[in-house]
Amino acid sequence: MLSSRLFNNVKQRLEGAHKVASKESWFARMLDGGYTKLLTLSLRHRLIVCLIALAVLASPVVIGKYIGFEFFPKDDQGEFEITFRAPEGTSIPATMEKALKISNDIRKLPYIQYTLTTLGDSQQRLTNEAKLYIKMTPLAERSLTQFDVMTMARDQVMLKPEYKDLRSSVAVVAPISGGGRMNADISYQLLGPDLEKLGKYSEEILKRMQETPGVVDADTTLTLGKPELRARVDRAKAADLGVSISDTAQSLRLLVGGDKVSTYNESGEQYEVHIRASENFRSDASGIGQLNVPSTRVGSIGLDSFVKLEPGSGPTQIDRSSRQRLVMLTANVKSGFAQSQVSAAIAKAVKEMNLPPDYQFAAAGNIKELNRTLRGFGMAFLLSFIFMYIVLAAQFESFLHPITVLLALPLSLPFALLSLVIANQSMNMFTLLGLLVLFGMVKKNSILQIDHTNGLRAKGLERHEALIQASRDRLRPILMTTIAFVAGMAPLAVSSGPGAGINRSTSVVVIGGQSMCLLLTLLMTPVAYSIFDDWINSTIWGRIAGLFGNARRKVAATASAIFGSLK
Repeated sequence: MLSSRLFNNVKQRLEGAHKVASKESWFARMLDGGYTKLLTLSLRHRLIVCLIALAVLASPVVIGKYIGFEFFPKDDQGEFEITFRAPEGTSIPATMEKALKISNDIRKLPYIQYTLTTLGDSQQRLTNEAKLYIKMTPLAERSLTQFDVMTMARDQVMLKPEYKDLRSSVAVVAPISGGGRMNADISYQLLGPDLEKLGKYSEEILKRMQETPGVVDADTTLTLGKPELRARVDRAKAADLGVSISDTAQSLRLLVGGDKVSTYNESGEQYEVHIRASENFRSDASGIGQLNVPSTRVGSIGLDSFVKLEPGSGPTQIDRSSRQRLVMLTANVKSGFAQSQVSAAIAKAVKEMNLPPDYQFAAAGNIKELNRTLRGFGMAFLLSFIFMYIVLAAQFESFLHPITVLLALPLSLPFALLSLVIANQSMNMFTLLGLLVLFGMVKKNSILQIDHTNGLRAKGLERHEALIQASRDRLRPILMTTIAFVAGMAPLAVSSGPGAGINRSTSVVVIGGQSMCLLLTLLMTPVAYSIFDDWINSTIWGRIAGLFGNARRKVAATASAIFGSLK
């Protein structure tokens, strides 16, 4: 219906006024003639075509150097967050004052709609940690991307002198869960038995991470220097006074930290009631020393009678994994760099440190998931090759024809990678999904050629003529399906707005691999078919087939004899 409205002569052609088939047009004749000449030349010089195909198969070694690997593609969602941590011991009002100043500076950047500030919402409820959520204007209304503004926030705001004592991170909002440093591009974990050595090694690794090109917001979860009071118990005096260590620890926990004692309901909401000592008895050593501890001899006794309180510092938190002390090292990747490049450089720098064998440095977070994804897709690609071969072997009733068909798959991979380089895209999990789609579609061209060739040969046509005729007959259907498939993926490749990064990652490899490898596969499939057919009809292949047949008959006879004796 659309064609009848667009072209005035369509109706006349349908009525028979101009009975000229589209295959007889000048363009079709030119296309058919050019392809026939190329195919004839390729069948005449099969070695050259094979060398070209081998060069294409080897090209990913060179092309891969220009492609980076990432877990998720960079997608402009119009939002990001800034997480910062003030020096240990900073109060809530002081942290809020810093957060409000940063928020005011961020709102001066272009295309910022609003900011939302939260304090102490981490699992540890830290008073010196804050998070700012930044919402930007829609992508269609701005000329800068989200990542451009994030770079401006990192370089123009967080590097100001008044914020130099803050440990900050500028990152995208987590697509699934978590946030802040939990959503960092680069995450590594350092495991070991000794906390002091972990601190020493983590500081050295952090320094090397900060010196690695492409690394920003490098940080570690091990934070030393948190002010604390250390209670040193005179155990001999405590025993004389009838005070147990467990009662002392329980009293300190209850009076300083507090404990839940009850709940009450109000307006349909339930509230917990916690009890602890008033602030003047839990804020300094003199107040805490006046706390009373139960005694089996004198009823109760002051804490300062047998405990000495000393100021000191220690880690904010002690994490563990697999019954070992754990330190997480995180960083983000600067625009223009890929996760794989940066992580490889960090791993190389840490390897040069020669850590003791009882201290382990391993990938975590997005880097760990990226490695798992690559291994998973590698297995998926292998299984897809095996399943496609089984189906094609059953369809063609041949062991070699499926290989001819599946040659199109590795030949399409270099062109798919080249399309990523041209489009300035990275390899990620959605790109790998696009490769699976490409592998499922690209082999259809070879199937059409080989199936038609076998049909013509069955009718008595000579092999060379059958290959030429079959390829010419199937050229139009192959071009029609390829153009339709590429046209269907084109809107994803040129899409914009939120989610466009994922769309482009999936579609670019499909369009590039399907279209750029078309001519090579159209020529290589007949050439491979003729080479394999020569092998099948050769004396060596006949001997191999004879040996295989004899071995199969012997195995069958042996099995028959064994089962016959069992009966």
